[in-house]
Order: sequence, then structure tokens, then C-alpha cells
Amino acid sequence: MSNTATVAVVTETQFRNGVMPRAQLSQAASEIAVKKTGNPDVRQFAEWELMEATTVIQVLKDLNTPAPAISSDAKAFLAKLESMSEAEFNAEYMQAELSNHEFLRDLAQDYIDGFEDRSPVDEQEIWHVSNLALFAFTEHVGLCKKIKSQL
Repeated sequence: MSNTATVAVVTETQFRNGVMPRAQLSQAASEIAVKKTGNPDVRQFAEWELMEATTVIQVLKDLNTPAPAISSDAKAFLAKLESMSEAEFNAEYMQAELSNHEFLRDLAQDYIDGFEDRSPVDEQEIWHVSNLALFAFTEHVGLCKKIKSQL
């Protein structure tokens, strides 16, 4: 059966290197959110996100994925979050998390879909991580949309 849609093939390295810095930034932003927000829905999401990001980072590190230094753009974004009023912060944080999780969901899906034409035998650990992560990333897209609509 021929698939006429073009699937962006994502390699294991691209998946790892795409997830790690985003998880690091999300972890830092969620640490700010837990301290800064008084909104119970934003706080609960931030707590869950902090748990997710911390776990993803640790699993990737355990699988020998390099953890790069935080970029200057990421540092600037975190400083911006710190300086915002709570209402501005809530909207900016939830939009950033939505965009981040849409990217990560699509990255994981593209990595998984790429196995139609190749065997994941040498990549079993990352294959399993990507499948579990796809669930969390997809769920967090839905949560972000719901919370954003209520702000």
C-alpha cells in the first residue's frame, strides 16, 4: 500500500535533541509558574509539567542524551516570565506550553511514523520513550487549550 502523504522522517538523534532543550526550558518555566501563579488550574498544570519535564530530562540523560546549556533566547524568555504580572504571566506561560507541546507532539509522531520503513530494533529504548511521551505531549496540548480558554 502506497502512502501519498509525505512523512517527515525524524531520526533518533533529532528526536533526542529536539526534546531535551524544550524539556529543560519547560522545567525552568514551570518552576517559575509554581511560585508565581495563584490560578489553581495554571498551578496544577505547572506541577504536572514540572514532573513531566523532570522525568523526561532524567530518562534522556540516563540514555546518554546530552543536556545542552540553556540558550540565550531561553534565558531571555525566563527573565520575561519573571518580570510579568500574574495575569500576563498566566497567559504567556500557557501559550508557551501549548506551542511547546504541539511541537513535541508532532516531533514524537514524526519519529514514530518514520518506522514504517525502518526497524526500531537498535532504538528500542527511545522508541518506547517516544510512544509514552506522545501520550503526555498530546494530553498537555489539550490541557493547555482548556486552561487558556478559561483565562
